[in-house]
Amino acid sequence: MLRSLGQRRVAVGDEDVRVAELRAAVSRLQRRLAALPADFPDRAIAEDELADLAAMAGHGVPEAPRLRRSLLLIAGAIGSVSALAPGLAEVRRAVELFADPPRG
Repeated sequence: MLRSLGQRRVAVGDEDVRVAELRAAVSRLQRRLAALPADFPDRAIAEDELADLAAMAGHGVPEAPRLRRSLLLIAGAIGSVSALAPGLAEVRRAVELFADPPRG
């Protein structure tokens, strides 16, 4: 499985492993957010951006700049909701898999 930047992309069947990891991380965070009883001002923004990420992951390999933009919006919307921090970290790690490899 792809775990760090600079490793080659590995596909399972026809699917890029990075896409599978992104889809799984987004799904877990969506479930955690849905189960959170507390309401906060930007919850709808987080839900919308997670839905966008899920859609991007469902349509092939997404563009890294768009992924980073969504991640920033989600992080800003979730703010300091500590119950969602582990899920947000998983999504961040999955987004980082799409970063360009270091040039050398």
